[in-house]
Amino acid sequence: VKEIIEAKDDLKKARLAVEKVKGGGTLLKGKIKTATLLKAVLNKEWGLRTDKIVSDVFIFEDKREENSKFVLMSDGGVNLKPDVKTLIAIINNAVEVAHKLGIEIPKVALLAAVETINPDMEETIKAGMISKMNERKQIIGCIIDGPLALDNAISEFAVEKKGITSPVAGKADILIVPDIAAGNIFGKALTYYANYQVGHTLVGTKAPVIIPSRADKSDVKLHCIALSILCSK
Repeated sequence: VKEIIEAKDDLKKARLAVEKVKGGGTLLKGKIKTATLLKAVLNKEWGLRTDKIVSDVFIFEDKREENSKFVLMSDGGVNLKPDVKTLIAIINNAVEVAHKLGIEIPKVALLAAVETINPDMEETIKAGMISKMNERKQIIGCIIDGPLALDNAISEFAVEKKGITSPVAGKADILIVPDIAAGNIFGKALTYYANYQVGHTLVGTKAPVIIPSRADKSDVKLHCIALSILCSK
């Protein structure tokens, strides 16, 4: 059954959509801008916030090897330049999705341009702190290492050549990017250059929220819906 609800502007449309799914249902973004919809979703008074930090979890099928596998990436959709506390929440959200996909102890790579801590590169310092917190059991349910450059996170060949010893390097199940720009570019590069099968959904909201790009094809939107339903269970 279809219901058409009239609204004068996009923010009003977004608010009506948010209120509509509060009692049950899934919110799928259409032609409205993502920033406008997120403004409604994240509203502290009537939005879909919970006590968790909201993040976008992106998933793709890595077919480089004979046995393909799912790899997750976050956060390329919500948090602009996350601090350590927010990065930990982003990791926990992604780990939660990985568990629902059947990955019992996901390997999490904290991405940077290099695999060493550089005082002039803030993302490497954050990665080092979070890795140590995981080592001390302050973050559980996964194995974390970082900083790791992308090649060191996903390529065992690169790991061998660079002499890196790590339980995560070359085998990452989850890639955590340092900021929204890196995540957004990474996700769109996979879609447009590599033609990977992808999907993504918000995690940490009261109801499932799907925010595909307005330029996404129908198969991507279908993957987003399927992932969102899985995460809501």
